[in-house]
Amino acid sequence: MRAPIAARAGRRSNASWRWPMSGRQGEEGAGQCAGRVTLVGAGPGDPDLLTLKALRALEAADVVLYDSLVTAEVLALARRGAPRICVGKRAGRPSCRQDDINALMGRLARDGKHVVRLKSGDPSVFGRSAEEMESLKAAGIAVTVIPGITTASAMAAGAGVSLTRRGAAQSVRFITAHGAKGGLPDDLDWAGLSHSATSLIVYMGARTSAALARRLIAAGRAPSTPVLVATNVSRPDETRCAGILGDLAEGRLAMDPASPVILAIGEAFAASDAVGTQEGVPAPQAQAIGRT
Repeated sequence: MRAPIAARAGRRSNASWRWPMSGRQGEEGAGQCAGRVTLVGAGPGDPDLLTLKALRALEAADVVLYDSLVTAEVLALARRGAPRICVGKRAGRPSCRQDDINALMGRLARDGKHVVRLKSGDPSVFGRSAEEMESLKAAGIAVTVIPGITTASAMAAGAGVSLTRRGAAQSVRFITAHGAKGGLPDDLDWAGLSHSATSLIVYMGARTSAALARRLIAAGRAPSTPVLVATNVSRPDETRCAGILGDLAEGRLAMDPASPVILAIGEAFAASDAVGTQEGVPAPQAQAIGRT
């Protein structure tokens, strides 16, 4: 187990320049503290996919609280001397409690620090940004959000597909397949998810992928529906595995539950490039399973 995260904050380092936002010491409004928090989207892993605004926030950070899935290459872009504290959550592993993360952000901000809360992908997509913003605002701490490239977009770019391919997809739905009890969420809209003209993107679904596929088929989605499984998207060790929903239901598509996995289900992925490349990333290893 990690030590209590509040004990790992370390000393404040002097920033070479400050993030140019109102509300620092001497400027804050009534009831607000001198410090502030910026929720920053780190993207799927490739540091070249960071936004300029995210980079500037990292360069101005007094302290960085980062998720487990943030890559070392992205973390290295933070201001030299700024403490880096892992507050990650991983299924089946010892993780920081959300209440502890909220409390640590608040304490550091009240000490006058510019806290960068660095989240994998985009903070607003299954990133618990709402809970963190609500906690900070309730404490009178200024908070802003810098969006990042979500893994679904990077996956589509690397595989050479469009999430909304004309004639194949009229909508895109993002879901998590990891519920509060560890299995599939209890309240998924199976009828809507099974619509043939929907591109379905599944986050955190490695451990429940077979059960998810069986429920989709039972709700009417064709077993021949194309599926793309991508692991470590945009990173040098990215892998892709192509197949069909029936393969997924029977556990025949390779994936590593210990790595970040995203599933793409729908007719838009029929033309996916399971062994395609993207600039700066080697051709991923892949297991291509043909449709039947």
